Amino acid sequence: MQAADLAARLRERFPDVLEARGEVTLVVEAAALREALEHLRTEPDLACEALSDLTVTDWPDRDPRFWVAYHLRSREHGHRLRVKVGLPPEPDPPHVPSVTDPFPTANWLEREAFDFFGVVFDGHPDLRRIEMPEDWDGHPLRKSEPLAGVATRYKGAFIPPPDQRGT
Repeated sequence: MQAADLAARLRERFPDVLEARGEVTLVVEAAALREALEHLRTEPDLACEALSDLTVTDWPDRDPRFWVAYHLRSREHGHRLRVKVGLPPEPDPPHVPSVTDPFPTANWLEREAFDFFGVVFDGHPDLRRIEMPEDWDGHPLRKSEPLAGVATRYKGAFIPPPDQRGT
């Protein structure tokens, strides 16, 4: 199915569909996410049964501030689709339903998004940090984190950020 055809097919059920540069993006509310993904996975002519990636973007001066993007693929039909959910800045941390039930691949992807952006995936079976130490303060990919580096603890030693080290 070509991108324009896929976008037209999705517009039959979903009002917010964008087709640009051969890519299709569907925007849904957090409350409708699981239902939308289940439809995309089980509808025979869509069959988006593979979650290939999940990521978050942070736009501090916008509302919604955070966007969670789910990249789906249909092996049967060969098309790809992006589903996006916007999350407002409040409450902090932002919440979205976990999709580990229909897409087991989401387990580690949601943990990574939680670790780096602080997005809480409600219903996740084991939501904890996956890259950063458990006692790490903050979420390193949020735009509110410092750009010049962060202090690092290494085997009990403290290494200041590069912009705070002596020459």
